[in-house]
Amino acid sequence: MEEIELTFLLKNFPEGFENALKKEILDIYIPAAAEHPDLRIRKAGDSFEITRKRPTASGDPSIQLETTIELSKEEFEELEKLPGKRSEKTRYYFEDGGVQYEIAVFSGALAGLVLVDVEFGWEEARDKFQMPSWCLANVTEEKFLAGGWLAGKTYADIEEKLTALGYQKIG
Repeated sequence: MEEIELTFLLKNFPEGFENALKKEILDIYIPAAAEHPDLRIRKAGDSFEITRKRPTASGDPSIQLETTIELSKEEFEELEKLPGKRSEKTRYYFEDGGVQYEIAVFSGALAGLVLVDVEFGWEEARDKFQMPSWCLANVTEEKFLAGGWLAGKTYADIEEKLTALGYQKIG
């Protein structure tokens, strides 16, 4: 299934953000030795899944081929023993102007990083989308901010690139 998504750096939290539904998320990307693993094991609240995301033939980073399989808790607990690159975040599901945003507030080694994702049903909707004022920059094409690249890194590892984009650590 194709996923059409844009990713932004947060400038400041939008009004009403604190009332959004949220989930604690643990991502484990495997294999650990890969520079950019595309296989992810996820615990999101009380649900568990394994997902593979790969670029499409078009090369457009906003469009990925995504395959997800639901896991039982027992399956996840077995798979999480594998060596992998980890990242932790709290995802907030925030609606603004009829648009659903997923605001990822990273914790642990990546504390201070906040990314905002917006998914679209079709490319035309993506093309017409206007970044909200509370976002800093569209970073969809920034490879170093993709999930598999970020996992296993620290904020210090990416700070220079974030600063070059005008981002200031949040929190």
